[in-house]
Amino acid sequence: MMWYDGGWGWGGWFFMTVFMVVFWALVIAGIIALVRHLTGTSRHQRSGPPPATGEPGRESRRAEDLLAERFARGEIDGDEYTRRLTLLREHHR
Repeated sequence: MMWYDGGWGWGGWFFMTVFMVVFWALVIAGIIALVRHLTGTSRHQRSGPPPATGEPGRESRRAEDLLAERFARGEIDGDEYTRRLTLLREHHR
């Protein structure tokens, strides 16, 4: 029987379509990675806690907030909370 598409049948069209989608996805991902590299932005720089500015008040405020969250969740009791809060405030003076 004579095939008009070079003998590949439907399988050839399917694999060519998949290959084309994968090829263009890789090209687009490469362009995005290149732009991020050239501009100096990455996923790791945008997520996570903000960089420390060197202000001791900001760092101690974050520690106090974490302590208050633990107290609110019931992980520590009132006595433990006040003891640790006093210790934090004495340490960051």
